[in-house]
Amino acid sequence: MPVDVSFNAGPTRASVVFRHPTGNILTLELMRQIRAALEDLLESRHLRLLTIEGAGADFCFGASVVEHTREHMRIVLPEMHALIRDLIAVPVPTAAVVSGRCLGGGFELALACDYIFAAEDATFGLPEIKLGAFPPAASVLLPRRVGVARSTAAILAGEPQSARSWCDAGLVAWTAPAASLRAETEAWFDRTLARHSAEALRHAVRVARKPIERALDEELDEVERLYLLDLGVTHDATEGVQAFLEKRAPRWKDE
Repeated sequence: MPVDVSFNAGPTRASVVFRHPTGNILTLELMRQIRAALEDLLESRHLRLLTIEGAGADFCFGASVVEHTREHMRIVLPEMHALIRDLIAVPVPTAAVVSGRCLGGGFELALACDYIFAAEDATFGLPEIKLGAFPPAASVLLPRRVGVARSTAAILAGEPQSARSWCDAGLVAWTAPAASLRAETEAWFDRTLARHSAEALRHAVRVARKPIERALDEELDEVERLYLLDLGVTHDATEGVQAFLEKRAPRWKDE
């Protein structure tokens, strides 16, 4: 199955694991299946933590470049932003458990979680600029998490950065060896959230997320329109995707 949901005893913790044979890329269909899985968890009142994980060695390579065409993006981008909003609306604490590469839309998915736990060798990046684009949700979420200067550098350069550097920035809560990441996550849960009232946690995360929800309400729709209606109709936005698919250097016209 593209999305697996599992629970511990209780159940007090749930895990959503998504998979795609190519680096767990977020296709339109996979995003819809993750949203359906989140919907099914809304009534699990004993939950104290939901983890989001990518199957295999890498968390996520990002959105499907094949679906980055002008025609596809009018459907794909709103669906991605609906997934971000759904994740932020989940009424329990959430954590992205990140191994390997966490790029583009995968990074945006992690940014929508309350915590990010990462393998020591994990990397995070926003390579959209190399496709003649920018990451809409990250442009709203990342400044709230690490500040404008760090987020601007990540968005404009498009280069991946280590989990350690993001930990130093306060974005990644902690790192662990890749082989023990899941066990460390379980141990962290047992000594922290597992001890608290699920009902109290539901209210606490609702309050704690208010700045993020407010930012999305005020900015994400505008950023989405900018992407689709301004950038999306340019030559360079089309050229960046085409060059990637043809495995060649892009020929920018700056228009």
